[in-house]
Amino acid sequence: MIVSLSWLKDYVPIEMEQEDLAHALTMVGLEVEVVSDRYEYLDSVIVGRVIQVRPHPNADKLTICDVDAGDRRLSVVCGAPNVKADALAPLALIGTVFPEGFVLEKSVIRGETSEGMLCSETELGLGTDESGIMILDPSLKPGDKIAKALGLSDTVFEIGLTPNRPDCLSIIGIAREIAAIQKTDVKYPETDISDTDNEISNLTSVTIEAPDHCPRYAGRLLENVTVAPSPFWLRDRLMSVGLRPINNIVDITNFVMMETGQPLHAFDFDQLAEHRIVVRTAKKGELFNTLDGKKRTLSSDMLMICDGEKPVGIGGVMGGLNSEIEDTSTRVFIEAAYFDPISIRKTSKALGLNTDASHRFERGADPKGTVRAINRAAQLMAELGRGKLVGGIIDEHPGPVSPRKISLSTKKTNRLLGTHLTQDEIRDMLKSVEFGVDKDTDDQLTVTPPSFRVDVTRPVDLMEEAARLSGYQNIPTTFPLIPSEARESARALEVRERIRRLLTGFGLTEAVNYSFIGNASCDRLRLGPDDSKRRMLDILNPLTEDQAVMRTSLIPGLIETMRRNILQQVRDMQLFEVGKVFLSNGQDQLPEEIEMLAGIRTGARYDASWHSKEADCDFYDIKGVAEGLLAGLNVSDIRFTRMPAQTCCYTKPGHTARILSGDNELGLIGEVHPDTLRNFDLKQQTAFVFELNTDALSPLIPDVKTFRPIPKYPAVSRDTTIIVDKDMEAGNLLESVRKTGEELAEDLYLLGVYEGKPISEGKKSVSFRIIYRSSRETLEDERVTVIHKDITDKLLEEFEATLP
Repeated sequence: MIVSLSWLKDYVPIEMEQEDLAHALTMVGLEVEVVSDRYEYLDSVIVGRVIQVRPHPNADKLTICDVDAGDRRLSVVCGAPNVKADALAPLALIGTVFPEGFVLEKSVIRGETSEGMLCSETELGLGTDESGIMILDPSLKPGDKIAKALGLSDTVFEIGLTPNRPDCLSIIGIAREIAAIQKTDVKYPETDISDTDNEISNLTSVTIEAPDHCPRYAGRLLENVTVAPSPFWLRDRLMSVGLRPINNIVDITNFVMMETGQPLHAFDFDQLAEHRIVVRTAKKGELFNTLDGKKRTLSSDMLMICDGEKPVGIGGVMGGLNSEIEDTSTRVFIEAAYFDPISIRKTSKALGLNTDASHRFERGADPKGTVRAINRAAQLMAELGRGKLVGGIIDEHPGPVSPRKISLSTKKTNRLLGTHLTQDEIRDMLKSVEFGVDKDTDDQLTVTPPSFRVDVTRPVDLMEEAARLSGYQNIPTTFPLIPSEARESARALEVRERIRRLLTGFGLTEAVNYSFIGNASCDRLRLGPDDSKRRMLDILNPLTEDQAVMRTSLIPGLIETMRRNILQQVRDMQLFEVGKVFLSNGQDQLPEEIEMLAGIRTGARYDASWHSKEADCDFYDIKGVAEGLLAGLNVSDIRFTRMPAQTCCYTKPGHTARILSGDNELGLIGEVHPDTLRNFDLKQQTAFVFELNTDALSPLIPDVKTFRPIPKYPAVSRDTTIIVDKDMEAGNLLESVRKTGEELAEDLYLLGVYEGKPISEGKKSVSFRIIYRSSRETLEDERVTVIHKDITDKLLEEFEATLP
C-alpha cells in the first residue's frame, strides 16, 4: 500500500517527524518498508535561464536555445511557442526519467544536437498546462534543483500490509491508525447529497440473483455528464500513489477507492441494455471481453454483472469493453457493492486477473461502506463532470451483516500478552480505532468491532489489537522458567547418535528412506513363508503401490537406494540406515516396532588412485565395519559364526555369518544373494550387507567406560599353527583359547587359514598369534613357552587337531 503524507494530512493532522511516524506505524503492525520522496525524479531537473533563442536551420517550428545551467552552458532544441531570452524554465538534463517512464537521452533533432529539454508543467507532472514551457519566477537561481527551488516535497510510505488488514488498504484507513497513535480524531470527507425524490427507480433497477456471491449492491445515476481530463489536484493525488489518470469519471472511482478502500465501477448507462443491472453467476463456458482487451472463458461459479441482455463486468474483478466510459458518454451509472471474498478470490486466481478491486474485495471490504463511498463519488462526479445527480439511490441488500459482539477479559488479555494494562486503557485503545466498547464488570468488556474490521471475530483478535495499539515495543520481554538442571536425553537417541557418528567416521553415508515398502518386497528378499518379516501391516491409503505396507526390514530400502544410484552411474557406495521396522499384530492393532540398523556396501574398495590397485570390496570389508562399530560401542564378547544355509534368505549361503554377543543374537552379515539382486533389477553387481537389532544391542552398551594403566612391561608373542577339519570355524579355536582363563594371555588374533597341498583333503591349517604380558614383571621365554605349549595341547585334544 502506497500512501503520501500530503494526502494523509487531508484527514488527520500529522504532528510527528516522518521517521518517527514510520517507526510508530511499524510498531502497530503496519510495517513501513520504504520511505521516499515522490519528487525524487526531479533530482536531474534544474532551473535553466534562456540566454539566446535562434531559429532552427532545418525546422520552422523549432528553435535552438542556449541555456545557462549554472555551471555550464547547454544547447537545447525547443518547440515551445513561449520560449524567449532571459526566461527561466525547468531544464531536464540527460538521464532524467519523466513520470510517464520516458528517459531523456542526448539526441540530434533535425541535424542539431540537443543536450537537454525545457519542460512544461504537464511533462513534469506539476500541472495541466501543456501549451508551452513552464515559466519560473525570475528570482530563482540557474543551476538549482527544481524541487528545491519550488519547495516540492511529498514523503511517500510503502507499507507492507498483512492479508488480515483490508481496512488499511485506503488513505483513510492509514489515517485512522495515525489518529490512534497521536490520540487525535479523523476528519472524514463531507458528503452533501439530499435526495428529495426517488427518480432513479423510474430509470433503472438492480436484481440480485446470486445473493450468496453478492450480499449488497448499490447504484447511483448521473445525467448530462461531461467526460474530460481531471483537474490537477485529482491527477496529482492519483499519481502520488502510483495510479495513472485517465479521465475525470474513471479517476474519481479510483480516487474514492484509494480514499475509502471501497472499489467502485462506472458504467456508460446508455450502453446498458434495458437500462438495468442483473447480478448473476456466469454460464459455463461463457465468453467475456474485459477492459484489458482479452477474451475470458468463464465458469459457472464466477459472479457476473449484467445488463438486461449480456454481461458487462466480472463482479469485483474487472469491467467490460462493452460498457466502459468513453469521451462521448453523458449518463453514468455508478456501482458500489459488497462481494463475497471467497468468490472473488477464486475468480481472480482462476482468470489470473489481479486488480486493485479484486485485491480489496478478496480480503474483505466494508459491508457497510458502499453507500458512503458511492455518495462521495457521485458528488465529485457532479462537481467535476458538471452533471446532474438523479435523485435517489438503489441499495439492494439481501444479506445484511449483523454487528458482532465480543466479550473481552482484562485478566486473560494481560495473561496472554504478559502486560499489566488496565481495563480503562484497553477500552480507550479500542475506542481510538472506532470499536464500540461497553463495560460489563470490572473484568469484562463487551466490544463491537466496526464494520470495516472484518478480521476481528474472536477475543484473541481484540487482545492483538490491545498489543499493537499499546506498542509491541512496550511489551516486556519475559523468559520461560526453565529449571537449571538438564534432563538426561533418552538412551535410544544417544545410542542412535553414537552409531551415526561411528559409521560416518568409517566413511559410510546415512540414507533415509520411507517407512513404507511394496507388497512384493518380502518375495524379492526370498523370505520363507514362516519368516516373521512377512507380518506386514497394510497402509489404508497408500501413496503408490511401492509404498503399500509398513516396512519389516531396512534392506529393501537400501537396495532400492543402491539401484537408483547405479542408474546415475554411481557404482561405489557405503550406506547405512537407522530406523524402525514394523511387525503386524493385525490390521486393528498397533504393530510391534523394532529399532534396526542396516548397512550395505558395493563397488570398489578404494577410490581410483595412483598409489593403490583397483580391487572390489568383499565380505571382510563389511565385517570390518561391523567389528569397528561394536568395538566403538564397547560391546564385549562379540563373535561371528556361520549361518546355516537353510536360514539364509536374501544372503548367500556359505558367505553369511550371525553376529553374537555371548548368547545374544544381534544380527547378521553377509553377501547379498545374486537372486535377490536380480529381483531388484540389479545384475552383474555384488553387494554386502549387515543388519543389527539396536533394541537388542542397546542394553549391551556399557554406560561407564573403564580404563587400565599403560603396561610397564614388554609383551611376548607366540604363533601357533594347527590342522583341523575343514568345516571347523576358526572362531571356535580363538574362543577356546579365551576360555582357558590364562591371565598372561593378553590378546590373540587369527593370522591365516590355508587349504590345499600338502594339507590332507578335508583339512585346513589355522594360524593364530597369542600375545602374553604380565603387569608385574618381565616374562621369561621359558615360562611363556610352557604356557603356550599347554594351550596348544588343549586345542589339539579338544578339536582332535594335529600339528603340521
